[in-house]
Amino acid sequence: MVNPQLARTGQFSKIRVTRLGAALVALLLTFGVHAASDVELEPAGNDPDNIKSLQSGARNFMNYCAGCHSAKYVRFNTLARDLELSEDQLVENLMFNAEKTFETIQATMPLDDAARWFGQPPPDMSLMARARGTDYVYNFLKGFYIDPESPTGVDNRMLEGTSMPHVLWELQGYQKAVFSTDENGTRHFEHFESVSAGSMSEDEFDEFVRDTTNFLEYVSEPIRSTRRVLGVWVMMFLIVFWIIASMLKKQIWKDVT
Repeated sequence: MVNPQLARTGQFSKIRVTRLGAALVALLLTFGVHAASDVELEPAGNDPDNIKSLQSGARNFMNYCAGCHSAKYVRFNTLARDLELSEDQLVENLMFNAEKTFETIQATMPLDDAARWFGQPPPDMSLMARARGTDYVYNFLKGFYIDPESPTGVDNRMLEGTSMPHVLWELQGYQKAVFSTDENGTRHFEHFESVSAGSMSEDEFDEFVRDTTNFLEYVSEPIRSTRRVLGVWVMMFLIVFWIIASMLKKQIWKDVT
């Protein structure tokens, strides 16, 4: 049964497909310069076996990310099979920039334009969750806070000094970060305080980010569920084979003194 939320693409206008994409571009392009190595991560708690969550995450990705990012190792018909979607549902709700179901997910933005606007083409997202980790992605997308000293007016708890604006402010709203300072003058993050509400409640935004992160984990290894099922069958075969082999050994060697 397809998640009814999947069809609600009108809630997230296609005009804004590049917003989350821009967020993820900045995440990868600036990580090497401003790595946050001592930040305690809130667990994403996502489940790649949750079909409803993956359907919502696919909707989020295609509406917010696919304008900038590709996922070139995943085909649309693979999504339809794994996310339990019919071909009509796939074409109507996810295939905004493709014509054939066997095509892979390609970015809408031309590479030349992307390189000029971002300094280099936005990275392919197929393996992003495996490279950075799902907890990092989840916390990054939730980690923007107001910073009057930043050129964009915001900073990010996970990536201090990021040049990326808070592209999801309409959904999350704005928040400020509360820090404490130790005797050495080092700042330590304490918590966030809401400044203005977005169109989503805190729980709704958490679910939005979690579903998106969940989908990115899925596309990093679409065969994960199949691999696990196959692994169970292989182990069962080996156990049965071991039992038969042990019985056969006893039968062959029973008369040997």
